[in-house]
Amino acid sequence: MQDRVLAVAMNGVTGRMGYRQHLTRSVLAIRKAGGVELPDGSRVVPEPVLVGRSADKLRRIAEEHGIERWSTDLDSVLSDPGIEVYFDAQITSAREEALRSAISAGKHIYTEKPTASTLSAALELAKLARDAGVRNGVVQDKLFLPGLLKLRRLLDSGFFGRVLSIRGEFGYWVFEGGWQEPQRPSWNYRAEDGGGIVLDMFPHWHYILEQLFAPVRAVTATTATHIARRWAEDGSPYAATAEDAAYAVFELEGGITAQINSSWCVRVDRDELVEFQVDGTEGSAVAGLRDCRIQHRVATPRAVWDPDAPVDQGGYRDQWERVPDNAAFDNGFRAQWEQFISHVCAGTRFPFDLLSGARGLQLAEAGLRSAASGNRVELEEVDLP
Repeated sequence: MQDRVLAVAMNGVTGRMGYRQHLTRSVLAIRKAGGVELPDGSRVVPEPVLVGRSADKLRRIAEEHGIERWSTDLDSVLSDPGIEVYFDAQITSAREEALRSAISAGKHIYTEKPTASTLSAALELAKLARDAGVRNGVVQDKLFLPGLLKLRRLLDSGFFGRVLSIRGEFGYWVFEGGWQEPQRPSWNYRAEDGGGIVLDMFPHWHYILEQLFAPVRAVTATTATHIARRWAEDGSPYAATAEDAAYAVFELEGGITAQINSSWCVRVDRDELVEFQVDGTEGSAVAGLRDCRIQHRVATPRAVWDPDAPVDQGGYRDQWERVPDNAAFDNGFRAQWEQFISHVCAGTRFPFDLLSGARGLQLAEAGLRSAASGNRVELEEVDLP
């Protein structure tokens, strides 16, 4: 069987996420490994075509990694019939128009999220892709993290019994920029540019909750702009117009309650930057990016409230057992890229489509409405007409 080359237009690879996770650690790593093996035994080798606004940055990346083609003209790239897939990791405000153009050109779509600025626009993109007959997918990388893969293993095995609740803690301190360089771009803190932690993180929480547990039916959220003044890439100060923290309760189908704190203004006192504690009738687990710890009902110590007595057995955290890897875990972005390439070339199942991405944006919009009104907001089921 002959290998096939799949040309992929990659827009936004000069940014940190687009370059590190999608280009070098995913597409180029897959290319170096000889491609993706399809169910019939043949292989597909992705060949990136870089797209962006800065010719100097694109040229430098292309020369460093042996990439033959790059362009600052998106329209000319999309008009090339030899390019089958369009990938978008641009700034959020530029994504919707580019995705529309790519769908109109008949390209298969793979994109970062959020897919658009509003739910209605996201649903329209999903409808356009369906009507055009193009395969489409949205990055949902956290499902492929080792810690959450172990959590899925526990769920599939029935370890928890009936799941009662989920508690999530995400975030870290993002430097303001005045005295130390910030770890995130300044547009993240400007609402007019599509910034804000709700729009950034609630779509992640949506697919984690939906894919691992149950659909989200209602949300109650509080947001804050804790740091109102930050400094841009050129050193100039600016007013932060988007929220940098969100504290939310998500009500899931079946009576499960999830509480997730998201903040770029918190100093980390946990093992990993994100952790989810799942409590069930039979057992509990704490899953992070890589690790997962468990405590089954038969090994649960008898906790008694006594502030005058020291904690026995070396502390509560020592009473948990670590879940072994039992498998080799690849980069989460790469794993989903491989699944999407197989979906495009062989029609294999890929549930993370534009409609799924739209539901994530629905949750973000509901969270912002809840924070603005102070009310609980129910989510209606969304589907394509």
